[in-house]
Amino acid sequence: MTKSEIASIICDRVGLSKKESAEIVEIVLEEIKNVLASGTDVKISGFGHFMVRSKNSRRGRNPKTGEGITIEPRKVVTFRASQLVKDQLQKD
Repeated sequence: MTKSEIASIICDRVGLSKKESAEIVEIVLEEIKNVLASGTDVKISGFGHFMVRSKNSRRGRNPKTGEGITIEPRKVVTFRASQLVKDQLQKD
């Protein structure tokens, strides 16, 4: 599903214009990105939990040359679905 598909669903269900619906989707996603970038988790009740996780540096290997390299520490976003979402997946 794409952002424009989400905007179309909002347009159909709420009755807003496509432009307004697209702006709402963009604002919500931008705010989620900003909160995650600040290092804070995002919990959406009934949907799931986006978490920022720190990964330590580790040894890796260049698959092309086989040379050992150090992979720098970084932050990643993980998502954990709510029990409601998990239950819905099992029904289908």
